[in-house]
Amino acid sequence: MKIFEYTNINETRQILKRPVQDLSEIAPLVNEIFTGIKKRGDMALAEYTLRYDGAKLENIRVSPEEIESAAGSISPGLKEAIKMAMENIELFHASQKTVPRMIGTMPGIYCWQKGVPLERAGIYIPGGTAPLFSSVLMLAVPARVAGCKEIIMCTPPGRKGEINPVILYAAKVTGVTKIFKAGGIQAVGAMAYGTETIPKVDKIFGPGNQYVTAAKQIAAMEGIAIDLPAGPSEVMVVADETAEPSFIAADMLSQAEHGTDSQAVLLTTKKEIAEQVALELEKQKKDLSRKEIIDKALEVSAAIIVPGMEELIEVMNDYAPEHLILSVKDPEGMAGEVVNAGSVFLGNYSPESVGDYASGTNHTLPTNGMARGWSGVSLDSFLKKITFQKVSENGLAAIGPYVEKMAEAESLDAHVNAIRIRNKLPLARGKSALADRGM
Repeated sequence: MKIFEYTNINETRQILKRPVQDLSEIAPLVNEIFTGIKKRGDMALAEYTLRYDGAKLENIRVSPEEIESAAGSISPGLKEAIKMAMENIELFHASQKTVPRMIGTMPGIYCWQKGVPLERAGIYIPGGTAPLFSSVLMLAVPARVAGCKEIIMCTPPGRKGEINPVILYAAKVTGVTKIFKAGGIQAVGAMAYGTETIPKVDKIFGPGNQYVTAAKQIAAMEGIAIDLPAGPSEVMVVADETAEPSFIAADMLSQAEHGTDSQAVLLTTKKEIAEQVALELEKQKKDLSRKEIIDKALEVSAAIIVPGMEELIEVMNDYAPEHLILSVKDPEGMAGEVVNAGSVFLGNYSPESVGDYASGTNHTLPTNGMARGWSGVSLDSFLKKITFQKVSENGLAAIGPYVEKMAEAESLDAHVNAIRIRNKLPLARGKSALADRGM
């Protein structure tokens, strides 16, 4: 990790520039695979699975027997941990439910909004060296709480066609309805367009490597809904003299181990803190299993020494981190200054690892500065907000003249006619349903 002295915000932006993903290099491959999926369905999916995952599959869908076998291989301790995390995630996301409320905007005009769950949510779960079963919890639990009828999951198989048993167990207990052996671009394509076996979903969720990310973004260009634009994971730790350097280093390392293009940033007013953290990074990483990945991630990571709180807050919000840890004397006070971040962790005893797994908040968050305009996955991510309105005869008579004037100003005569024809020939005879209710 390199240490820099702050000079100005523009130079700091260059120092903290994220690794750029060039979609143009991956797009031709994504389009080729998408075309294959659209034209040949399961046959193309099987070919791509053999080519990229080395697995020759007899069945794409995971069988009930495979799921039950996986459940039997999970230790009681891990099952208990998953249960605890599930309960917290469910509690937090259930608290986000809202009750539809009818608003009378003027006499005879009534409006309301209702959240309608996606009928079929599709989630992608990476496998490989870091099988992210925690992402199953973060996506399937809120999908179930929202009321999605179907939760479709795709995850890449091993060379023998096997799926990591913890991923299967997490899918079972969270209520995933169908699980398929499909990874990478081809899995995104299958969920986006459907095959004979894998149904087309309403929205695609989940993390993945650069190929999965590119596939989701290209699918979004074709009108397929996705959770959010995602890139390499990142953390920013804001620290003052009350911070513990060993804690900061541990948090930065926990982010760096995600991938070689992950970024860990320290922002502090104290040069001594940055120097101590640098020493702790070297000390702690020696004992970690993903040291080679961490070393490469630390090459694109940095510590920035700022002269005061004004510059610190400016850099913090300008960077718009996915994860923001406030290791400062008054974390609650500083939290009030945060306007751009995916998820915020307050105080020395709030490691990002807790949010990644079990506190209850969602770990599917905007990266690459997208936190300036995007939110992380929440209950609302699995809902469509539909608005309703009911206008009585008297209400139309009151609001109609205003609507006519506005439509005339836009030269939309048909809009004017839709008002006038009703006022000339009222269809309502006697009391309307709203009138019966005193409205």
